[in-house]
Amino acid sequence: MSVPHHPIAASSRRNLLRASGLAGLVMAGTAAATTPAQAAPTHTRDVLHLDTVTALRALNTTPLTDGTHILLAGYHTPGDGGGMALRWNKKSTAPHNGGTVIAPTHTPKTGRWHQLHTGTIDFRTFGHFNADTPADTALQTLVNDPTVHRIEAHTDLLFTQRHLFNRSTIELDFGGHHIHTTGIEKNTHDNPFGALLSFRGTPTDTTVKHTLSAAMPDLSDLFEVGDSSKFAVGQWWAVEINALSGTYEKEIQRLVQVTDVVDATHIRVNYQIGWDLAAGRTLTWTRVEPVERAHVRNMVFEGWGEDEMTGSHPVAYEYAVRCDVSGIEAVGTFWPVVMRRWCTYYRTEQCSLTNPKSVTYGGAGYLTQQIYCLYGHVEDCHTSNARHLNDFTASAYCYVTNCHGDGDDEGPFVTHGQFEHDLVYTGNSGLMTFANSGAAWGGRAKRITVRRHACSWFVARVKITDLTLEDVLVVGKKSLEGSGMLWVNADGVQMRGCTATGPLIVSRASDLSARPDVIADSSFAFAAGAEITQAGVTAPLTLRRTTLKGVDAAVFNGTGPLVLDQCTLTGSKDAAPVSLAHADITVLGGELRDTGLKLTSAKDQRLRVDGTRLSGTNKDGALLARTGAGRTVDWQLSGLDSTAPDGTAHVLLTEGTNRYRATGSTFTGGRLELRPSAFGDSGHLLHTGCVEDGTERTAVPDEGDRVAHTAATLRF
Repeated sequence: MSVPHHPIAASSRRNLLRASGLAGLVMAGTAAATTPAQAAPTHTRDVLHLDTVTALRALNTTPLTDGTHILLAGYHTPGDGGGMALRWNKKSTAPHNGGTVIAPTHTPKTGRWHQLHTGTIDFRTFGHFNADTPADTALQTLVNDPTVHRIEAHTDLLFTQRHLFNRSTIELDFGGHHIHTTGIEKNTHDNPFGALLSFRGTPTDTTVKHTLSAAMPDLSDLFEVGDSSKFAVGQWWAVEINALSGTYEKEIQRLVQVTDVVDATHIRVNYQIGWDLAAGRTLTWTRVEPVERAHVRNMVFEGWGEDEMTGSHPVAYEYAVRCDVSGIEAVGTFWPVVMRRWCTYYRTEQCSLTNPKSVTYGGAGYLTQQIYCLYGHVEDCHTSNARHLNDFTASAYCYVTNCHGDGDDEGPFVTHGQFEHDLVYTGNSGLMTFANSGAAWGGRAKRITVRRHACSWFVARVKITDLTLEDVLVVGKKSLEGSGMLWVNADGVQMRGCTATGPLIVSRASDLSARPDVIADSSFAFAAGAEITQAGVTAPLTLRRTTLKGVDAAVFNGTGPLVLDQCTLTGSKDAAPVSLAHADITVLGGELRDTGLKLTSAKDQRLRVDGTRLSGTNKDGALLARTGAGRTVDWQLSGLDSTAPDGTAHVLLTEGTNRYRATGSTFTGGRLELRPSAFGDSGHLLHTGCVEDGTERTAVPDEGDRVAHTAATLRF
């Protein structure tokens, strides 16, 4: 605080003490000292005032009564912001630290000035007004002082040490000033937790290991622990399950709190699991005393160093609960700006990272990495030319909101694939890829929702179950090969209102979901020969009210049922039609322009077309056709409206066994080629209730018991 350095009246002094929080600490009616700074006070019980810490340390303390109070007008000069109130403790032997404890210059064995405060302390009261000298001692002193709950910086600062704390209930607010780490001590190898400010809870020696005697279903919060008397409500435990076949394939690694001791063998915790666990799996519990409510806010952090040993970064948490970070603007860091592991209930908001030192070294160049985390929220953050803005590894029930990355070729939004689940992304932009780190971690994620997202590349191709995409925009760019694509796993995927300027790719790597695979109200563009569904897609897939542009020689190689409901497919007159290997294909309404459907499976197929419009032509000169002779194809055409130029076949059947039925359909122009060789003894042809307007029949079999094509058909 700043105080006058001239004598003040008793009434003014009382007002000053009241405003500074010192009212009641000294006797009312005592007069302020009027003696020179170095002299002893006239009355030892007076509240003294001096200009600087130098004057304070030079003060003759011999006649002072224990508990004497003093007001300093400044630290180096009056009014410099380092002013404070102090109390003389005659018996104190605390080490001098230049801030909360100030010893006389001659440093007697006993007797120290102790700073009076309300729990909030400013670095200026330690004499730090710029980044010229390190402030590490002040930082260490303040964080380790249990009477301090808030630390403020009002100037730029320099730190040259990496600090590890286990302190709870503390807030560090750097006021938006620059934090420098020039010459900071070396880190240890592969240690993203060697931050300037690292907070770590304490795992205890108390562990419980138990093998499940019964299966534990998805979304259960009731845990079998063997002996529940070892647990108590309110305790925090780090729980993890034994790995599957991979080194790190663990469905559970979380920091959880006991909320109920249910019976002799079961407890309830504040977490619903995301995966089914079989009987025989083993859970290991370690009791933890977490860091709680240790917050870091408002700094411009200038990274120093070039590699994992010399590079600096601001914040790390491990075994932490309700520890928030906000307002960090970082430039040139190496490890993640905000590193978290074993964290629960937290927010990271209004942070940014520009041009980190590396985007290729494993784990480097992130804004935030979160490992084994629960109930986190990352909001209003930004990266430029970074590796990842947000990385979740083995984390659950987290949100990412209004975060954006430019220069995003490395991928701002990722999950590691170590059984992440129930993650929600809303209103973000930047390349996005899920569960892409390899089989050793499981390659799985579940119940991920992405809304209103814009990016150059979206990939969720591995074991992603129940993925939900809403209003996702993917726009390719020349600088990133393969960009523009949207690649999803057909295991409960549901998409609505999505657009990609590159291809839509649907593959299938897992089979866990009970919900259908549906892509609706979306639009995608393709390069010639694009594979839309891969051969592994055996589950039913529905595209509804979706536009597929540029489907020149595109292929649907899946084998499960495929429904195109009110979809629009457009191609080129000089390109091959769409090829389909799906066993059962239904086309309801919609339109196909300058393309067609060619059935290509080696096994039996069925095509049902109802109320669809076909127009134009393609390279094959056939709108509906098939390949191969060694199988049976069912053709069910109802309400088809097909328009083709001369020479183009509405339907071209030349071989194999076909069971053909066309009713209530209209064929305009073009031709029908239904060769007798395409029906044989086990095929049939029913062409009735149709209109043929200027359509040439280039080949049809003779009518008979299994063939009818003239009755009730109008031909013009």
